[in-house]
Amino acid sequence: MYTVNVDKECGCFRRSGLENNATFESNDDALISANSMVKKMNDEFCGKHGFALQENGNTFQISMQAPAPTGGCCGGGHCS
Repeated sequence: MYTVNVDKECGCFRRSGLENNATFESNDDALISANSMVKKMNDEFCGKHGFALQENGNTFQISMQAPAPTGGCCGGGHCS
């Protein structure tokens, strides 16, 4: 069995209807689902966080990360 796990469920994830700890019979099915989830999370969630996928044995782990800075500002509050 292969598992797609989201390590930290933010509010957007809880409201999304996506399933955490989903299990699959094949590696390919799990990978397709995990990539689809990461794309949806990065494209449609609020943008306060970014999400990245890492494979660890039979588990595909989706981790929350800080979003990349945009517009040349690091987000530290000292650019304005």
